[in-house]
Amino acid sequence: MGALIWLASYPKSGNTWMRSFLHNLFRNSEQPVDINEISDFCLGESAAQWYRRHTDQPLNELTPEELAKLRPLVHRDFTTVFPDSVFVKTHNYLGESCGVPLHTMEVTAGGIYVLRNPLDVVISVSHHFGETIDEAIEHLSNEQYMAGNMDSHVFELHRSWSTHVKSWTENPSPQLLVVRYEDLLRKPRKYFKQVTSFLGLNPPPARLERAIRNSSFKALKAIEQKKGFKEKSKKADMFFREGRSEQWRDVLTPEQVRRIIGDHYEQMERFGYIPDDYRDAVPRKEDAV
Repeated sequence: MGALIWLASYPKSGNTWMRSFLHNLFRNSEQPVDINEISDFCLGESAAQWYRRHTDQPLNELTPEELAKLRPLVHRDFTTVFPDSVFVKTHNYLGESCGVPLHTMEVTAGGIYVLRNPLDVVISVSHHFGETIDEAIEHLSNEQYMAGNMDSHVFELHRSWSTHVKSWTENPSPQLLVVRYEDLLRKPRKYFKQVTSFLGLNPPPARLERAIRNSSFKALKAIEQKKGFKEKSKKADMFFREGRSEQWRDVLTPEQVRRIIGDHYEQMERFGYIPDDYRDAVPRKEDAV
């Protein structure tokens, strides 16, 4: 039996990139691994088939309390899939649902949390969920936000971007690595090496370079264009669109930027996401109380 390593993020923050990097690292093939095989390597916490094992009722007929009680059973099932570490994708915030933890610590070894500037996240969320930018801004500030259709995925409890980030990062732990999407873009060798070191791995430089190259945005986009990607939203044209940082400067209006910063000032400040040209122009929510 293995222990769980959570690969966690708010949606559209780099989770798929991290999973692809690790998949390519462990497979160590010359060519990029098909992104549609990623679920064979990393389990999905909300994948409905795991929950159906523990109930005869249709999932959409379960109460939130009944569904919450299934989560620890599913997480224990995950430990039987691989003999060593078991990687599990999660978009849930680090908290509880109906009094039951959304992540079962008794079977957890650790986690990697990827976060991304919400000024860019809001653009990716807009495309992925088929929302306008203004709707996506509201989405990121929604403390009750949940996703899941109960057919392929049980509900995920995201909460707001700020609550999500704070829940995972406010209590530093040697069992949790926090990494910024922008750092992975800016210095991939340094920060992906940090990931491998956290996992107790020491791959030869050539193997690390190959995994980085085979999981690059260019490689992932090429695979999606050729084979499609089963995790793509039906509301989006492509899952992998641009993959760069600071897209927001070309897309968002100054008022939209100010709204996002005002909604998420504390966590954006913690992680260096407040643009210098907006630092003194944004009223924070706490200032209005």
